[in-house]
Amino acid sequence: MITFIFSIVLLVVGYFTYGKFVERVFVADRKRQTPAFSMRDDIDYVPMNTTRNSLIQLLNIAGVGPIFGPILGALYGPVAFVWIVIGCIFAGA
Repeated sequence: MITFIFSIVLLVVGYFTYGKFVERVFVADRKRQTPAFSMRDDIDYVPMNTTRNSLIQLLNIAGVGPIFGPILGALYGPVAFVWIVIGCIFAGA
């Protein structure tokens, strides 16, 4: 339980601190077009609506998590749990 609470605290702190740092370093330009619009060819680059795009992202994330998480937890225990949290903070920012 201590590992779980520690991981939740790390995720919250990482969200508010590291996320802001990455946003400052890599400034996002809201006016810049995505490749789906700037290089549209209706084969590889096709614009999608927000709902469908969000659903695809959710399925990609939710598909791996229930399989990968318990396997790592069973093999390596709490160390893998903390490692996944740290990876989510730095790679998922």
